[in-house]
Amino acid sequence: MTQPAAPVIAVLGAGSWGTALGILLSRNGAEVRLWGHLKEEVEPLQADRENRRYLPGIPLPDNLHPLLDLARAVEGANEILVVVPSHAFHQVLEAIKPLIPADMPLSWATKGLEPKTGRFLHQVAAEVLGERPFAVISGPTFAKEVAAGLPTALTVASLSEEYARRMAGYLNSDCFIAYTSNDLVGVQLGGCAKNVLAIAAGISDGLGFGANSRAALITRGLAEIMRLGRALGARPETFMGLAGLGDLILTCTDDQSRNRRLGLALARGLSIEQARKEIGQEVEGVGAAQEVYQKAREAGVEMPITRQVYRILYEGRDTREAVQALLERRVRVEAEYAGMEG
Repeated sequence: MTQPAAPVIAVLGAGSWGTALGILLSRNGAEVRLWGHLKEEVEPLQADRENRRYLPGIPLPDNLHPLLDLARAVEGANEILVVVPSHAFHQVLEAIKPLIPADMPLSWATKGLEPKTGRFLHQVAAEVLGERPFAVISGPTFAKEVAAGLPTALTVASLSEEYARRMAGYLNSDCFIAYTSNDLVGVQLGGCAKNVLAIAAGISDGLGFGANSRAALITRGLAEIMRLGRALGARPETFMGLAGLGDLILTCTDDQSRNRRLGLALARGLSIEQARKEIGQEVEGVGAAQEVYQKAREAGVEMPITRQVYRILYEGRDTREAVQALLERRVRVEAEYAGMEG
């Protein structure tokens, strides 16, 4: 019997997360083309057969091919998975539009909203590429642990159940579980807003406020996300799952989180630019703070933690004063304030 051909998956974005997903997919039997736009990024992957900058010591499988040529990466591919920072998402879609079939589905593991407009990425994708099946991959995942083959679970969300199941099938393995959802808004909002709250948790811990304050920030941060999600039409149960609470706990409590590390650096007195330079990778929470705060204002939703992070990042507010302001808020009824009444 003839064996079915391995799927060809173009992974666009050769950073830590794109490389980790490429490794996972190729280990699962897919032929992976890992595209990066920088020569100094891709050529070492080709020469060393590992991503020494972000994932040292983890070899690239033989069926993973780092490429600089975008057209070559997507030509004849069965699937396209975009894993670039949110600020580059629109540009990459414009670049692949003339290179792919008009009905080809698209998935992404990018977390964030479109800078300046604050639009969800499925709205950006629909505008650039037209209506077609879309899927977003999100959840509590650190690239190093995925690449190392440690047990991991996340969510694949799509309005097309068939497409969600297909993408989940590519990802599933003995140590990796992909669940499906049709809540595109909720999964994307959870993956974006948690980065803002991770900055807050890093600041709080960096200032020595302790585990009690961190637990309160996580809990009340989840309530903020749920309030905004409710106003935007997301389902509450999404935020109690992997793309909500799971990702929030991960990024707020582990120093592998770039956003948490940014908060820790700010608490040490570093400027935003100094902190970013020290981290050396994209910190999505900086842009997300502005975008989520603006979305909350437009929706008339109160998000006090997000507001304080925004004020620290964009208005120069003192970190200690900002956290103290949160701790001194007046008495509230918890269930009502979480937007869960009725």
